[in-house]
Amino acid sequence: MAFRKPPDGGWGWVIVVVSFFTQFLCYGSPLAVGVLYLEWLDAFGEGKGKTAWVGSLANGIGLLASPVCSICVSSFGARPVAIFSGFMVAGGLMMSSFAPNIYFLYVSYGIVVGLGCGLLYTATVTITCQYFDKRRGLALGLISTGSSVGLFIYAALQRELIELYGLDGCLLIVGALSLNILACGSLMRPLESSSSPQPEKMCVDKVPDQYFVYHEKEKTIEENISILEKGYIDEKCVNNVPDCKQDIILNKNVLSSINVNEKDTYKKKVVEQTNFCKQLAKRKWQLYLTYWKETMVLFKNKVFSALFVAILLFDIGGFPPSLLMEDVARSANISEDDYYMPLISIIGIMTTIGKLILGILADFKWVNTLYLYVTTLLMTGVALFAIPFAKSYLTLAMLSGILGFLTGNWSIFPYVTTKTVGIEKLTHAYGILMFFAGLGNSLGPPIVGWFYDWTQEYNTAFYFSGFCVLLGGFLLLLAALPCWNACTDQSSKLPPNTYSYKVASNT
Repeated sequence: MAFRKPPDGGWGWVIVVVSFFTQFLCYGSPLAVGVLYLEWLDAFGEGKGKTAWVGSLANGIGLLASPVCSICVSSFGARPVAIFSGFMVAGGLMMSSFAPNIYFLYVSYGIVVGLGCGLLYTATVTITCQYFDKRRGLALGLISTGSSVGLFIYAALQRELIELYGLDGCLLIVGALSLNILACGSLMRPLESSSSPQPEKMCVDKVPDQYFVYHEKEKTIEENISILEKGYIDEKCVNNVPDCKQDIILNKNVLSSINVNEKDTYKKKVVEQTNFCKQLAKRKWQLYLTYWKETMVLFKNKVFSALFVAILLFDIGGFPPSLLMEDVARSANISEDDYYMPLISIIGIMTTIGKLILGILADFKWVNTLYLYVTTLLMTGVALFAIPFAKSYLTLAMLSGILGFLTGNWSIFPYVTTKTVGIEKLTHAYGILMFFAGLGNSLGPPIVGWFYDWTQEYNTAFYFSGFCVLLGGFLLLLAALPCWNACTDQSSKLPPNTYSYKVASNT
């Protein structure tokens, strides 16, 4: 499919608005799952590590399936995928209200809701990048704030709904709200070029008739001839018996010759269909090999290779606070009377501010977005190391705000990916990176929960989280150093459409 030049406005702003509300509606509950996490701990009586799998799957499974999500968006388009995923998110939330145990939640809330969110995230990011070029950083920052605003509002909303209607009623109402995603998805008009011909899809209706073994006319030709000849012979037999016998013999000879021709035609069509199937299978295999060759080409880019390691370690260490911060406060014996605002809500509102500010900074030519992203990683690692020293609500609130602001680097991550591999390979590369991000999201909270079950305190867990994030940041910084670029560029050249991120490229 050929796309027009990004308009950087017009209907693109409608895309930004509906993408914002799509992420708001689908990610509001999964990101604010910390409120539900405390209820599930009390309802099912399982360990913190096992219960944390519900929230981690909801936030990680969609990212783990990012390659599949990317293929779905590339094959069917953002609009159909968004509408279908809206049904998945709403259905999964409503099913979770009937969960008899924690394992049911793994499927209904973790897998179904998580996969729907992954499809919606890929659809919104892809179609926004298609509509914007010069203002891409601002557009991505705006749509990504939808999930943060959802976290801020849903944290208080779910707590209020639980007090009024219980946990089951809360999930039913939140699931009903998610049906509004269908209206948002219907407005995601694809950006297509009207002058370029549309490639034909391989479907049964478009396969030439010569490849079918049976054709309706040919299949019934013998039957039709037999009926006509039988009627003619019966009429002749009534009038003249000798002529009847001659006609019977003559018609038997005709039918035998027709049968021979039909057998030859049938064999010919079998051969043709066999060749067609072989060619189709060969084409699919070539596409599969091409996909893996393109993947290997991407990993030859050292910045992309470091980026996937950094995003994996960042999500292992940086995601648990948004899920477990409320339980951290409860474990520190902080009274609920000291709560001016839920810690998860603070993370949500500061993430919104961070996404907006970082997204705006990414559009300035004098700002190197890769260095900006590395800075957020290093500062996140330091903030995680400080959590064990926070013993009051005020200090935890301050750290929650800092971590929330730095988590806003999600708004510039697609921008960094686009600048690293090019817009032509964005969907492919972004799917790979989101797979590793999902792996980190899925492993992070259970690891922190297991550390608590093992040591009965969160200190060791957050030291481990901070080390992971700092390690990823330093590896990405090393890959982007000018001296490292100079050494590697002399020994190898990157293929077309990919390039290393030069430190001084924007200055």
